[in-house]
Amino acid sequence: MIDKLISILTFSSGLGCGVIGGFAFSAFVMKALARLSPAHGIAAMQSINIVVINPLFLAVFFGTAAGCVFLAISSLSRWQRPGAVYLLIGSLLYLVGTILVTMLFNVPRNNALGAVDPTSSDGARLWTDYVVSWTAWNHVRTIAALAAAALLTIGLCRQLTLAPPRYGAPRVQSIHSIKKGMYYRRESDVGL
Repeated sequence: MIDKLISILTFSSGLGCGVIGGFAFSAFVMKALARLSPAHGIAAMQSINIVVINPLFLAVFFGTAAGCVFLAISSLSRWQRPGAVYLLIGSLLYLVGTILVTMLFNVPRNNALGAVDPTSSDGARLWTDYVVSWTAWNHVRTIAALAAAALLTIGLCRQLTLAPPRYGAPRVQSIHSIKKGMYYRRESDVGL
């Protein structure tokens, strides 16, 4: 039961990391906003920062974090299992590189931008710094989230392919090998 739960949680957390990745912002959204006048860029980003706080985004963002906390703890208690190191590193990468970076670097910048008048000279100065610094930290979040997704996926694959057979599951038996590799069949296929 716990193995199935961990597999499902690994898959959904890996998927969540990929969704949260923020690739679009790093690749083109911030570049497009930077091309606008400061007043328009600020107004657009202020709107984005308001709209993003919604139940679906928060569920994926923090639900993935909760899954990663559980996976990190379970990987330590199941260290001997295949893929445990990938689950631990992937989970920590999401928690530190995405959640912590967001809270320490991106949210304070969003709050400062939200408090400024888009048409003011202070707003224009803030916008110039915001585009550079916010985007740099978003690159960190993007790389961390996508790397976490990759590591969780590798961990899941290792769990599913290298885990010892469970009670009641058909055992895999090598029936012959050739130069390039092994062929496998279930015991039930060969009457073993």
